[in-house]
Amino acid sequence: MSWKTEGIQVAAPVQWRQLDGIVSVLWEAESQAGASGYYLADDPRIMFFFNDVSPHVRISNRNDDFARSSRAMARAVYVPAGVPMWTSNKTTHRFSHLNLHLHKDRALRYLTPSVGSSAAQMAIRRPVELHNVVAIETLAKLLADEIISPSKHAVYAESLVGSIVAGLLDIPAEANEKAGGRLTQAQMNKLLSRIEKLGDYRMTVADMAATVDLSESWFANVFKQTTGKSPLQWQLFKRIEQAKYLLRETDLSIASVAAQLGFSDQAHLTKVFRQVAGEPPAAWRKMQQV
Repeated sequence: MSWKTEGIQVAAPVQWRQLDGIVSVLWEAESQAGASGYYLADDPRIMFFFNDVSPHVRISNRNDDFARSSRAMARAVYVPAGVPMWTSNKTTHRFSHLNLHLHKDRALRYLTPSVGSSAAQMAIRRPVELHNVVAIETLAKLLADEIISPSKHAVYAESLVGSIVAGLLDIPAEANEKAGGRLTQAQMNKLLSRIEKLGDYRMTVADMAATVDLSESWFANVFKQTTGKSPLQWQLFKRIEQAKYLLRETDLSIASVAAQLGFSDQAHLTKVFRQVAGEPPAAWRKMQQV
């Protein structure tokens, strides 16, 4: 990798960990007003910022017309192999970010079994800049913890990297049909984000399919291949998981829990809860309090 910075200083010891085809590096640095940087690598790279630097940093892939081609630095950035990047800092600020240097073959080896060779090749050539990082922020924090203080086998950290790659890269939805049928992690993250915002975990199959840009019939097929459940079964299990949380962590009555999660009444929740959990909600709650 070729890189050059001016006006940027490391503010804490650099933490790093080498994995299978991956070098993960955790930086904390301070940038002065007017600082600049240039980066070019033969392999893909992911940058994830733990704080919002968009008010301070501009990024461009051209240096001859930086003012016109630059844009605010996103929280998560995927830079394909051979794509140059210039940065310019407007104000003094401190930042913390995770750098993932991926061997191109390692990225392809992770993606190809799920999306097919053609879609994987296409995905790793497409740059991505993501300002909304809800879907991958938790993964990045877990990976940072493993870099600072490894607690599990390397396969755990590698799986976190793989999930970040799948959640960040721009993988065409139609790749699933060509690859034989599984939702990508990015599609599952998008679906989870949408369905959790509803609060009661209730969406039609058509709405779920539209969320990930698939036809309803194809979605129903690949969803079951991915999760082992039909879309409606999966939602029902999610609702019961949320019911368990509310029963365990709050003082809400069973009737209130039923209403909050969209069940027709307490009897409906009790019937479904017993089918899934093996006992009625009142008995389950009592056991949790022992």
